[in-house]
Amino acid sequence: MFSFIYKNIIFCTSILVLVISNGGVGGNMQLVGETKLKVIQTKMAGHPCSSNPPILNSFAGAGHVDKIGGLNAYLTGSPHSTRAILFVSDIYGYEAPIIRKFADKVAAAGYYVVVPDYFNGDPFDPDRVDRPLPIWMEDHRPEKGFEASKPIIEALKSKGISAIGAAGYCWGAKTVCGLAKFKLIQTVVLAHPSSITVEDIDDINIPIAILGAGDDTITPPEVIKQFERVLAAKPGVDSFVKIFPNVSHGWTLRYDTEDPEAVKAAEEAHQIILEWFVKHIKCERSCWMKNS
Repeated sequence: MFSFIYKNIIFCTSILVLVISNGGVGGNMQLVGETKLKVIQTKMAGHPCSSNPPILNSFAGAGHVDKIGGLNAYLTGSPHSTRAILFVSDIYGYEAPIIRKFADKVAAAGYYVVVPDYFNGDPFDPDRVDRPLPIWMEDHRPEKGFEASKPIIEALKSKGISAIGAAGYCWGAKTVCGLAKFKLIQTVVLAHPSSITVEDIDDINIPIAILGAGDDTITPPEVIKQFERVLAAKPGVDSFVKIFPNVSHGWTLRYDTEDPEAVKAAEEAHQIILEWFVKHIKCERSCWMKNS
């Protein structure tokens, strides 16, 4: 089952193909196709999943980039830690400064944090008018992240990691849901998720936290509340659900750093995520000593 966002992707792409096919030949066909493409691009430019794009910086953060499980990844924290956290980004990828800054904060609590480049150097670029979000998503479906994560988890285990938590943001939520479903991780966090269904949540039987946005049109509050009801019916699964008022989709990673209220909401969410990991992926004394 595809989410609201993916249905919109298919719908927009189908309209483009239909209009071009019915637009005649030669110059008329080209004109109609280009006009429709511009309309779609204009609509998608304001899409919640691509709003407020970050300025990517490959040098951001206190960590470094190296290969793990076949992918480049931003790595931060002591590689000797026995506890790891996997961050699965939104469509803008692992070079976004805010996700790296937050990864550094989690690493400072004693964790080895991995932020992989699931897009292989091809994050969504809102300036690419020839490649709007629907076209980009065809190459980067969220389900691919699940398969790409397996070698990363195996690589972490081979390094002596004994417990792994994961957080998925927007695009990344689908990936971490898959990891949680098959219990490849010990706990999971979803922040302003997209492409997630009630069935996805029902399949999860490990500790899970979900942070939704009050003004989210991708996964609106009423859907987050459905997730909460599903989890409430599982007394054996520790869960936490919170809907943040007056924030939009993507607020934990793509907020306006000049807006005090936006910063406050994001920092609150970051603290909740960190405390959730501390609760369920405990960093034992030996772990802290290795990071001291």
